[in-house]
Amino acid sequence: MLDGGFRLIELLRIGVDIALVWYVLYKLIMLIRGTKAIQLLKGIAVVLAVWLISILFDLQTVQWITNQAILWGFLSIIILFQPELRRALEQIGRGNLFSRNARSEEEVIEKNIDAIIQSAKYMAKRRIGALISIERETGVGEYAETGIPIDGKLSHQLLTNIFTPNTPLHDGAVIIKGNEIAAAACYLPLSESPFISKELGTRHRAAMGISEVTDALTIVVSEETGDISCTKNGELFRNLSEDRLREILQDNLSLQQTPEKKSKKRGGDTNG
Repeated sequence: MLDGGFRLIELLRIGVDIALVWYVLYKLIMLIRGTKAIQLLKGIAVVLAVWLISILFDLQTVQWITNQAILWGFLSIIILFQPELRRALEQIGRGNLFSRNARSEEEVIEKNIDAIIQSAKYMAKRRIGALISIERETGVGEYAETGIPIDGKLSHQLLTNIFTPNTPLHDGAVIIKGNEIAAAACYLPLSESPFISKELGTRHRAAMGISEVTDALTIVVSEETGDISCTKNGELFRNLSEDRLREILQDNLSLQQTPEKKSKKRGGDTNG
């Protein structure tokens, strides 16, 4: 009985130990998410995988190279990622390392939504054509690669400036990933659907095209009418007001999505 009690305590201790390590790792990943340090983690994972394979198959030369990479890699990490390490230490000192929660992420999403709406309103009022595609679950990297890399923090000033007429990047689509403008002047696949109204132009067909092959949310500002439209999952929602556009963005980009939100008011929109 006593032995069984000790075993239970030992299992609990191991479980708590593993849970704490995973929690710390999760919070660290959340801290560096969206920075160049995340690419570093992918590189480390590749090096470790090659190292394990070299041990498994007794590849001595490869094993020696990976050993050297691991040995000197940590020193290189400290030098190359000094700003990120300093930021993490500062947050530890302020007690903010583990404060990034769903609420803070929702605040970032809300700021992004405000930036998109402000830009769309500005361009609609002045009849500046725009095509803005927002990545969700399905990656749109192949379409971002057709344009010019921006990798800039999302703001309504930057977004509006990109679409200003007679500038090098105004023609084509902007692709947004998270809270960054990933690329501009991108080419999106054109929809071949016969049900799209003939009065709609290339921007709307491109918005429909990307919505048919990915789950991206795409906003269109018409150069001819100044109307704001949106596409999602092969559907086109036209003549959107500011409130309706905000509602669509919040329903589809918010972390706290419910089945009711996802289907709310779909029947009240005008499909093109």
